[in-house]
Amino acid sequence: MTLIDLPAAPPPEAVVRTLYPLVRAEAWAEAAASATGAAVDSADLEQAVWLRLLERLPRHGPPGDAARWVRDTVRGEARRARRTARHERPYRDETAPDPADGPERAFAGADERRVLRAAVDRLPGRCTRLLSAMLAPNDPTYREIAGELGMSQGSLGPIRSRCLGCLRRMLAAEVVAPELRGKER
Repeated sequence: MTLIDLPAAPPPEAVVRTLYPLVRAEAWAEAAASATGAAVDSADLEQAVWLRLLERLPRHGPPGDAARWVRDTVRGEARRARRTARHERPYRDETAPDPADGPERAFAGADERRVLRAAVDRLPGRCTRLLSAMLAPNDPTYREIAGELGMSQGSLGPIRSRCLGCLRRMLAAEVVAPELRGKER
């Protein structure tokens, strides 16, 4: 008999509803315990555990000993997150040309950055804050951006993707399409 009893073939909603308090508590406890080294966000741990559960349900059904499965999965995901954090390095593009190569390049680069910043400032919702943080000159990591914005690190990618799509559409509307060359149909 386990602490949490799940029926033999419960619907996924019932499994989530039953395990929610346990997953949240385990993720919070693991994140608090790992505060000394590489920080692990409890919301990221929760998301990872729910993902593992949803991957497991169609093939194996709900775990037999749900409490043990949740505890082991949270610890495994925390280890994975710490290992990733140890190897994470900020991206620095060493091959990018220096904008100070000439006055024309410096002016063009400054003008492009000004147009980009103005477009980012016009974005809706939290896109402005997210993309501004990503464009910061100190090149912050996803973990630093998530901490600054108070959101889950795992949510940054999908939100960033939506924001960049919105920015692309906005900038495409401002850029005049080139004239057709050659034969017109």
